[in-house]
Amino acid sequence: MVSSTGIRRASLAAAALASVFLLSACAPGTSPVENFPGLPEAEHGEAGHETGGEESALQAQWLELGGKLAVTTFGSSTCPVVGTDIKVLKPAGEGNTVEIVVPEPDATTPCTMDYVPHTTVFWTPMNVTTTEKLTVLLGDEKFVLPIK
Repeated sequence: MVSSTGIRRASLAAAALASVFLLSACAPGTSPVENFPGLPEAEHGEAGHETGGEESALQAQWLELGGKLAVTTFGSSTCPVVGTDIKVLKPAGEGNTVEIVVPEPDATTPCTMDYVPHTTVFWTPMNVTTTEKLTVLLGDEKFVLPIK
């Protein structure tokens, strides 16, 4: 016969294990949520703050009250720069910086010489915050989002 203490311990262990699975399921992924040509629709005038000047090939903005991060690059419509992953380089309180990872361009693919926007949307990583400026890096480009 199993004691009530043993049943309680087994129940607590099962609850703890279930909590780990539930919490990990809630963590946002690092892959893009959306990917489309053009600019994202601004939410209530929530555009990012550009640091690269007028000629910057990178823009970013908060979406869904800071729950998502839209990164817009400018370049060829046939060979757009598309983010494949988001990495936290410095968490909140230590620099609040993310890097958008993009694959190396295929040098054998011919690209048109137009200059159009392309947007990739990511979930905002859990260990960055909207209450500090967020630095977004993509290659040599740098963009700073204002405090939300």
